[in-house]
Amino acid sequence: MFDPVFILENSISGILLGGIYALIGLGIVFIFRATKVFNFAHGAVIMFGAYLYFTFSEIIFSLGFPLYIVFFLSLILTIFSSAILGILIEKFLMRPMMGQHSFPLIMITIGLISVLEGSAAIIWSPAAQYPKPLFPLEIDFFGSLAVNRQMLLSFILSLLIFLLIVILFTRSKNGVAIRATATDQSTAALMGINVSKIFSLSWIIACVTGSIAGVLLAPLNSLTPSLGVVGLSVISVVILGGLDSIIGVLIAAFLIGWIESMAGHFLGGQSKEIVPYVIV
Repeated sequence: MFDPVFILENSISGILLGGIYALIGLGIVFIFRATKVFNFAHGAVIMFGAYLYFTFSEIIFSLGFPLYIVFFLSLILTIFSSAILGILIEKFLMRPMMGQHSFPLIMITIGLISVLEGSAAIIWSPAAQYPKPLFPLEIDFFGSLAVNRQMLLSFILSLLIFLLIVILFTRSKNGVAIRATATDQSTAALMGINVSKIFSLSWIIACVTGSIAGVLLAPLNSLTPSLGVVGLSVISVVILGGLDSIIGVLIAAFLIGWIESMAGHFLGGQSKEIVPYVIV
């Protein structure tokens, strides 16, 4: 248990998982900054996006396309479908309630969990599915250290997407509009900013990044309607990092990922879902 190499391997795995947590947390922060609503359904969105990828990959693979084409087309279709999901959620569930107290909006996101999980169980069944992974499920050795290649490449991809969105958020016109809306919605509207469009864009970003995270997470274990429970871990990330701080969420994601890995190593697998909340 106290083997330094084993502890280091678990530490690396936790930090790599933290990269995916950062991508998930980014979606929660974007929605909160723009709409001041905490999206409890983000874990369910992650799960639903993973199922969409699973469906597209199975269909395209059955048509005889090579694997790299399957991965590319499935990911593009998943991103497109997730963006549509974000638009539908914002337009038909959230927008009619805008201007109301935040509590009804939060309850809508909680109800959305049951809708998405129930829909997944009906469409795909509760049985575990095993999506084709974007990256090889192999182990690479760096000296005496064993590193999961899927987790390493998922970590790199998650950080690249995270950084790309942060750059767009800080440099683009839409990014400035999101920040202005987050500061004061009424003033932003008076300045000519289409606040409804900003709300919709925030949900699109959240659903797309969440779905990509689901695609990366599902092959590490299996895909079931309960995959969205990972959203509970990310709640501790955004609480620790701050709902208004993108950089804070990134740092907190690495820390929570590492804490979960260490808790699972020293205290057992069940404890890793509890310990982050105890610390936060």
